[in-house]
Amino acid sequence: MDQPLRLVLVDDHQIVLDGLRSMLKPHARAATVVAVATDADGALSAVAEYAPDIVLLDVRLGQDSGLEVCEKILERSPEQRIVFLTVYDDEQYLYRALRAGAVGYLLKRVTGKELVAHLEAVHAGTVVIDPTLAGQVALSAARLQSGEFWPGAHLGLTRRESEVLAGLVSGRSNRDIAADLVLSSDTIKTHLRSMYRKLAVSDRSQAVAAALREGLFR
Repeated sequence: MDQPLRLVLVDDHQIVLDGLRSMLKPHARAATVVAVATDADGALSAVAEYAPDIVLLDVRLGQDSGLEVCEKILERSPEQRIVFLTVYDDEQYLYRALRAGAVGYLLKRVTGKELVAHLEAVHAGTVVIDPTLAGQVALSAARLQSGEFWPGAHLGLTRRESEVLAGLVSGRSNRDIAADLVLSSDTIKTHLRSMYRKLAVSDRSQAVAAALREGLFR
């Protein structure tokens, strides 16, 4: 490329931002950092001001959600390329990142040379997924095709959590769901807490809305 890729780095840990700057220095002809941010507001401001080629964004930003930040950036700048760089090697985060509009999902174990190569691929129009996760994604796709998965499996829900969520969507009470599944009410509450965390929601109505939005139960 004639000009280096212009990057905005978004992470809530200054040591990570400093480390990324240092890691990219030997590759200055290929990529340069034009701004950094540590929270949602800073990320939105930096993208608006610098219009970078690529935003490198973490899944978690302290109290903020990187996934929501991704969506907000793309609402304002639909053509913006966003790549997640994170420690979370969980498929559910990968799927949610791609649904949010990201064009890449990489793990922080990546080397500077590898990172630059991935960013150049993104700039050329390719969606990049960390090789560590790529195999898992392929296996998940194969299982989905064979009917091994249940509604919400791609979001990280267990089969039992999916059954509990189906009960919520049907308007069943905790007591009814417990009776249907032959489980105790306390066990249902445990499944609900886990399910809320995985869906990034805080109550029953939000869980139902998420299920309907994802088209899990038709």
